[in-house]
Amino acid sequence: MTTQHEVPRTLMVDGFRTRQSFGFAGLSTTATMVAAGVLVAEGIIATQAPVSLLVTLPLTFVVFALAAARRHGMSALAYYWAKLSWRRAAKFEATAYRRVLLPHPYALDLPGVGASSTLIKAHDPTTGKSVGVVHDRRSGYMTVTTLLAPGGSLMAPTGTVQSSLRTWSSVLDAMSTDEQIKGASVTIQITPGAGEALGDDVRSRKDPGAPRLATQIIDELVRTTPHATASVAPWMSVTVDPNAAASPPQDLAEQVAEALRVVDSIDLSGTGTDIERRATDVDLRRLVRSAYDPDVFNARDADFEALSWAECGPQAADDGWEEYFHDGGVSMSWVLREMPRRPIAYSVLLPLLAPGRFQRRVTLAYRVLDPHEGEAVLEREISHAYNRAQATAEVKGRAKWSQRADAERAEKAAAQVAGGSQVVDWTLMVTVTARSAEDLPAARQELERAVKATRGIRMRPAYGAQAAVFAAGLPLGYNPLVKD
Repeated sequence: MTTQHEVPRTLMVDGFRTRQSFGFAGLSTTATMVAAGVLVAEGIIATQAPVSLLVTLPLTFVVFALAAARRHGMSALAYYWAKLSWRRAAKFEATAYRRVLLPHPYALDLPGVGASSTLIKAHDPTTGKSVGVVHDRRSGYMTVTTLLAPGGSLMAPTGTVQSSLRTWSSVLDAMSTDEQIKGASVTIQITPGAGEALGDDVRSRKDPGAPRLATQIIDELVRTTPHATASVAPWMSVTVDPNAAASPPQDLAEQVAEALRVVDSIDLSGTGTDIERRATDVDLRRLVRSAYDPDVFNARDADFEALSWAECGPQAADDGWEEYFHDGGVSMSWVLREMPRRPIAYSVLLPLLAPGRFQRRVTLAYRVLDPHEGEAVLEREISHAYNRAQATAEVKGRAKWSQRADAERAEKAAAQVAGGSQVVDWTLMVTVTARSAEDLPAARQELERAVKATRGIRMRPAYGAQAAVFAAGLPLGYNPLVKD
């Protein structure tokens, strides 16, 4: 007999909407303008050489037909262009990474999107402990990671959950008005088979004089625990621009101090999240290194203290179209394609966070728009929604019901913003890691089942961007939504 977790109506959330542009025949506004410019140019050329239309017109229509068609939630032109670019990069071995032993200009850099990052060990005067700060040397941004205590709210009263959601809304509101906060991400890493340490602890504390039945039960639990438990490691990374302060810092030390001050101003109390501590440089080395090589996840802190930041990356890696081969295993990353258009429960991500056979990392990255930018975005979306409905009505006699509903959702979002809500750009990324290529089909099947269990969230593989999405789930200072 199975029971279904009933969620009160007050704990349902909605308001998810994908930005949509307005153009001709499914094209975006930019693509429509480009198409019009190309056709005008072809018409001008045809006045001198009419035969050229036999070549240019079919080619133009093919290109823009691909731009209007959809493939895996994106335009077919973007999909095939990305695949062509990836194949060209693979041909020149640009998708392969090997750490060199000889002196090299980039020998002390991480591969890919982490190449511009460096790790700084700082002293936090508020706690008196060391803190790890990741500095992006290209943009000047700094990322501070906070380790969180794993917990949940499924057993909490409805009023407590409502209060936590309201407090999270207040946190987002504070982030939207702080020009120094560029973005943030919350990651939960689930590593299966972490029951060995618990089994060792139980064996050392077992009483030799205990009853035989109790001893048998304990031994059975110790035997099955490694296959039934998981280690959960959640953390939150905040990206800060210290130079956006009213009085910009003069040197690197002042920039680190400013970044720590901004992150300390984010109050997570009352959100239902327990803060463990600021991540130290050793914590960051462990999280990054164990992602590339899961076998060292439970190693001692002393094993990570001597590692340089570059040594936390892979010894060798190959960035495939749908998978990422690296030290100790092969990973596959998926990204959000579309959220449900109906209200969903606050616990919708629970199937993705449930332990499985393989290590899984779920990352929610977001960027809170400032009130003026958010209002402008929504006004533009309302205009695009009504223009699409009007264009369809002029051609077919009436607008589609989906277009009317989309316009209503855009108006509802604008009304919520007018009432004090915030507009947030966000995305969801999931990475699953298997120990060998033979286990990859099973890992893919496990991830597909977890996504289907969410009952509405649609995701797809990160085609041609496996290494970047893999790194986005780590405290490397890279957030795909943060723009320079």
